Amino acid sequence: MLYLVNLWKHNWIYYALSVCISAVASFQSVRLLLILGLLVGFCLYKKLWKWHLVGIVTINLLTYSYFSYEVDKLQEPVTLPAELTWTDQYKINGVMLRGIMKDAQGNKVYVTYEIKSEQQKHELQFMQLAGQIYFVTGQQVEPSIPAHRYGFLMGRYLESKSARGIVEIGSMTLVGKKKTFLQPIYDQRFRLKEHIEQTFPNSLAAEAHALLIGLQENVDEELNRAYQKLGITHLFAISGLHVALVSLLFFQLLLRLGVRRELANILLLILLPIYAVLAGGAPSIWRAVSVVEFIMLAQYFRWKIPMDDAISLSLLVFLLIEPGAIYQVGFQLSYLATYSLVYSSRILARYENFWLQSFFITFVCQILVYPLLLHHFFEISLSSFIANIFFVPLFSFIILPVNLALLTCSFIPLPINHLIFTIYEPLRLWLTDLILAIQQPISQMWNPGKPSLFWLVVLYGSVLLAFYFLDKGSNLKKMAATLLIPAIIFHFQSYLHGELKIAFVNVGQGDCIVIELPYRKSVVVIDAGGLLRFEQEAWKERDKPYEVGRQVVVPYLKGRGIQKINTFILTHADADHVEGAEEVLREIRVSEVHVTPNSLDKEVMNDLLEELAKTKTTLIEKMASDGWQIGDVRFDYIWPHDTVYDGNNDSLVLLVRQGAFKTLFTGDLEKEGEEEIVRLYSAAIEQLDVLKTGHHGSKTSSIEAFVEQTSPKLAIFTAGENNRYKHPNIDVITRFEQRQIPYLITGYDGTIELRVKNGVMQLETSNDLFKN
Repeated sequence: MLYLVNLWKHNWIYYALSVCISAVASFQSVRLLLILGLLVGFCLYKKLWKWHLVGIVTINLLTYSYFSYEVDKLQEPVTLPAELTWTDQYKINGVMLRGIMKDAQGNKVYVTYEIKSEQQKHELQFMQLAGQIYFVTGQQVEPSIPAHRYGFLMGRYLESKSARGIVEIGSMTLVGKKKTFLQPIYDQRFRLKEHIEQTFPNSLAAEAHALLIGLQENVDEELNRAYQKLGITHLFAISGLHVALVSLLFFQLLLRLGVRRELANILLLILLPIYAVLAGGAPSIWRAVSVVEFIMLAQYFRWKIPMDDAISLSLLVFLLIEPGAIYQVGFQLSYLATYSLVYSSRILARYENFWLQSFFITFVCQILVYPLLLHHFFEISLSSFIANIFFVPLFSFIILPVNLALLTCSFIPLPINHLIFTIYEPLRLWLTDLILAIQQPISQMWNPGKPSLFWLVVLYGSVLLAFYFLDKGSNLKKMAATLLIPAIIFHFQSYLHGELKIAFVNVGQGDCIVIELPYRKSVVVIDAGGLLRFEQEAWKERDKPYEVGRQVVVPYLKGRGIQKINTFILTHADADHVEGAEEVLREIRVSEVHVTPNSLDKEVMNDLLEELAKTKTTLIEKMASDGWQIGDVRFDYIWPHDTVYDGNNDSLVLLVRQGAFKTLFTGDLEKEGEEEIVRLYSAAIEQLDVLKTGHHGSKTSSIEAFVEQTSPKLAIFTAGENNRYKHPNIDVITRFEQRQIPYLITGYDGTIELRVKNGVMQLETSNDLFKN
C-alpha cells in the first residue's frame, strides 16, 4: 500500500485536471475533450509512467460519461405537484422566498415563492426551513436571459448548483420534517444565527454571521463593495485559516481535557465535516476541511501525502459529488489560490522577513487568479496587494478569534460579554469607518474589461511564464515584463478598433444608451435606467433593493472595459432615465454631466446631486444649438428650445452623425416636441439610419409626420418586457410596419449593439447571442 501511495506522489494534479476537463466538456461540448491531448502531451514531456497516462485518459472518459449522465438529468422536467424538501440554501427578501429544494429522489430544484401576507413572512423567517417538507404546486419556467452579454447567467447558476430548473411556487403546504443525520446540524446553525442576532450588537451581528457560520447575506452593501475595492472580500469567506484556527483550538482543548492524541485526531476527523456543514458548506470550507481530512488520514495509516496531492484529491472528490461546482466562482478561486501557494513554496521560502513574505503571499495569489477575476468581475483591486498584508493578519488573528470568544462568552450568564462589546464595538466601528474612507478612489480599481477566450489564454500564459522565471530566480525585470506587457496590451486593445459602437442596454422599462467613438476617443452615455418606486407596506420592502444602475448598467460598462465616461447625458428628470445615474457615478469616472434646463429641481435628481457633490464632475445644462465634434463624429442637441421644464417634451434630443450615417436619440419626446422638430429640422432628420423612438413607443409619441420624415432604416424601442404601460403601443408599431421599417424592442430582444464602419452597420442582440 505504501508503494502505491508513493507511486502516485505529486501526480494527482494530472488526474484532477483530467476530471476538470471532463466536467467542462459534459456541460459545454464533447469537443472540449480534445484539451485532454494537451494534458497528455505535457505528461509525456514530464516523462510520466505510461500507466499514469492510461489512468488519466481512463479517468477522463469515465467521469465524462458520469457527468454527462448527471447533466442530462438536469434537462428533465420537474413533476408538479410534488413534495419538495428545503435545503439550507434559501433567502427571504421582501415578499420573495428563493432557494433550493429537493424532490423525493434527491434532485435539486431552484424555487421562487411570493409570500402572501405579513404573518406568513413572520412565520417563515422564524422557522428553520432546511429539512421542512412541503406539498408544492406551481409551474416550471425557463431561466431568464441576461440583460446583456456581461449580465448574470441564471442558467449557468442553476448548472453550478446542479439544479434541474426554476419552479414558481403557487402554493406550498407544510407536510412534515425530514429526519436525516444532517438535520440537527442545520437546526443548530439556525439557532446560532438567531442567538447571534439576539446577543450581538446590530453593528457586529452581520460580521459574526459571516465569520462564524458563513452567512454573508446580511453584510451591508456599501461595506461589502468597500471590501471588494480593497480586494479583501475573501476575508469574509470561511476558508483555510478559519478551519486551521478552529481545528487547532479544538485539538488543544481536547488535549487539555486529558484526551489522548490519537483519540483527539479521530474526534477531529469526525467533527470537521460537521463544522463544514455548520459553517455553511461553501467550496472554500469543504476544500480546507477535506485537505485536512486527507492529510490526517494519511498520517493515521503512516502514509506520506504531499499537500498538492491532498488538494488534488479534494478537488476530484468535490467534482464527483457536485460536477456543476466547476462553474462556482468560489470553487475556482479557492482551489486556484491554494495551488498557487503550494507551488510557490520554494519562492516564498526565500523571504524570512514577515512583511516581505506577506507581500509575496498576496502577490502570488493575486497574480495567479487575476485573469479569472477579470473573467468574472471585469476588474481587480490594485490596492489589494498592500491591503491584504495588513488585513489578513488583522482578521485572522484578531477579529476572528475575538468573534469566537464573543460567541463563547455569549452563552455564559455573566456580564462579561457586555463588557467586551463595550470595548470592542467602538474599535470595530472605527475600523469600518477607516475601510470606507480608504476605499473611496475609483482609480484603485483596474477595469480593462472581460477577456475573450484568446486573451484569457494569453494572460494565463504570461502568468505561468512569469512564475517559471520567478522560480528559477531570473531577473525581476524579466518577470515583470512577462506579466505587464500582455496586461498592458490587453488594457489598450479596446482603443485599437476603428468602429463607432452604439449599445441600447436592456434596463427594463427605461433608457440607457452607450456610445463608443472609434478608437475610444470618447464615451457618451445617454441615461442610466432606473425604477419607478411606489410606496408599499414595510414588510414588503426588500432588504437589498434592486438597483438598475448597479446591477445592469455598471456591469455592462465594466464588461466593456469603460473606465471613464466623457459625457453623461440625462435627457430629463424621470426615474426610469436617471435613477441609476448616481450608482454609475460611484463606480465610473465621469467628466461631464449634461441635463436639460431646470430639471435639477425635481426630487428624483436629489441623489444624483448628492453624488455629484463628492466628485469633480462638471454639471452643464444643455439645449438646442449646443454641440461638439470629436474626430469625424458630430453631436448636436436639437431640442429643447426653451428653459421651462415641463417633463417629457423637454427631453434632450441628440442627433449623432458620422459621415452619411445618422442616428437620433429622442429621450421621452412626445407629439408636441416631434411636431416642432419636424418643422425646424426636417432636412437634418430625414432618412435616419437609426431612430431611438420617443417615450418607449407610447401612443403619444412617434406620430405619423415624424415617422414619415425620419424614415429610419431601424427603429429601437426601449421598453421592458410585459411592462405595465403596454409599451410600445400597437398603433405605433403599426406605423413602422406599414412603412416596412424594421424595429427592435430591448425588453424582448435584449441589449442591442450596433457597430458602424464606413457607413455599414452590423447588429447583434444579447438574446440572439445567448440563444445561439
